[in-house]
Amino acid sequence: MESKQLHFDQYPQQPHGGTLVNQVVPESLRESEIARARGLPAIRVDLEAIITIEMITTGVLSPNKGFMKEADYLSVLKDGRLSNGVIWPVPLSFAPIGERNAEIIKGLTIGDQVALTDANNDPVAILDIEDIFAYDKSHRAQNLFGTTDRNHPGVDSIHRRMGGTSLGGTLHLLNRVDWGPFEKLRREPKDTWHLFYEELKFGSVAGFITGANPLHRGHEYIHRNALEEIDGLFLQPLVEMAKREYVRHEYRMLAYRNVLDTYYPKDRSILSPLRVTYIFAGPRETVLHALIMKNYGCTHALIGRDHAGIGDYYDKYASHSIFDQFTPEEMGIDIRLFHEVFYCSRCANHATTQTCSHDERFRMNISGTGIREMLRHGIMPPKEVVRPESALAGIQGVQPKGVDDNYQATLPVGKVVKSMYPYYTHYTRLGGKKRDQPLDVDSLNVRDLEAATLDARHHATDIYADVYSEYSSLLDHNRNLQPTWQEDARLALRAQQERIISDLEEKLQQAPETASDEFMYQDRAEVQRELAVAKKLLEEIPPSLCQEGLKERTWNVLPYKRYRGADND
Repeated sequence: MESKQLHFDQYPQQPHGGTLVNQVVPESLRESEIARARGLPAIRVDLEAIITIEMITTGVLSPNKGFMKEADYLSVLKDGRLSNGVIWPVPLSFAPIGERNAEIIKGLTIGDQVALTDANNDPVAILDIEDIFAYDKSHRAQNLFGTTDRNHPGVDSIHRRMGGTSLGGTLHLLNRVDWGPFEKLRREPKDTWHLFYEELKFGSVAGFITGANPLHRGHEYIHRNALEEIDGLFLQPLVEMAKREYVRHEYRMLAYRNVLDTYYPKDRSILSPLRVTYIFAGPRETVLHALIMKNYGCTHALIGRDHAGIGDYYDKYASHSIFDQFTPEEMGIDIRLFHEVFYCSRCANHATTQTCSHDERFRMNISGTGIREMLRHGIMPPKEVVRPESALAGIQGVQPKGVDDNYQATLPVGKVVKSMYPYYTHYTRLGGKKRDQPLDVDSLNVRDLEAATLDARHHATDIYADVYSEYSSLLDHNRNLQPTWQEDARLALRAQQERIISDLEEKLQQAPETASDEFMYQDRAEVQRELAVAKKLLEEIPPSLCQEGLKERTWNVLPYKRYRGADND
């Protein structure tokens, strides 16, 4: 494989299906094959198709060597497997649209070759025609996405981008597309296998594929957990746009680079863009991503709660449960599933429902959608949600930028508040008391988003800090660690309250049983009530610990030198 010799029998991982596909025309033959392609029938393909062609021919989608024939296509739709039984979750289809392409397809027969050309009519690849078949778009949508609703972006893409006739066959790549600012970071599978196992000598690598959002603390939680036990971390932000309202991929990559440079172990964290076409297949796409990680050489796949999620079309944890359909042996990669990550201000760290017992009163959620909306509003999320280095790139790359004349972004403000600050509608503040009446999400406005953000920014660390302070004020018998002004205030409080009690006791001796004027004077019963309250307050004043009292906390049964190991006099 070019200049890199790979030794799969010596590696802790194997490509999916047992073979790392390489359908790139050798450099020595490339010019002659390009010249030959110019004489073949030509089908024009768009950038999304070119990206898929590159993925197939460079081994990203091994064991597939080209676009699927009908038997594999139908088997994948029905069972999530190729016709030979190997797991494969999504069909790799080529059904060109356009009148000119349709005319070319009519003249093709099995055994022909066809050139696939870009917008400049330059050959990208040659396709060996091994099957030609018609397919049902609704059948494809229902089996792949579980719906035929055109509002689903994957269903819409079928109708917008696919014709009625599919061509199956082996591909031969002639020209790679330049990846622009990502070209210097680009790695193909042959590169990563060599890097992981020949250069870095890793025994295990965890892969992580992420899409529409800049790197946030939920991602970081997953990464750090993996790095505790796995040798290397392979991070692959997707560098194709899925929707216009996402963060531009250039800025997502820069957000990752900013954070990795500052917070991650450099010799164990590898960043490489993944140029892939979005399929919007929800849980099926999650399986695809796991297999892509496997083909890049990863031994482990890190999967979050809503990996490849599409709105409300799939269950919250559908990207987890889909792996129940396959055995670990046939997947061939260790799937690590992570629950939804949030920041718990009572725990003072990031957690999931698996590790934290506190309720939403103390939580800040880490919602990718909410983060994007905050960036659109020109509000940097709390540091517990997004690192500032990531926000720097994210806020410049989000699109559209800014809000409309009614201070609304692409989602209602109420949904943003609820997605980020789940306590806000039911509690007065983070960790605060319950509201008399819950707030209506639909009535929230940008001022609520501002208020909740300021609360989180300034007080997220106060809750645990205050708890710690209460404990330390009692337990520090080395009082040099306690603020002297607090001790002085407690002494003053006690002295002042004792003086109040003394005066009330003197007043009680003179108080009449019945006051001559209830507006001017107090009777004995009321003075007794005031005195009782004053004594109660005195009891509730935190104690100021005196040195004499603190001596009672420490003692030694033996002479101290005995504790140092001096057993003999």
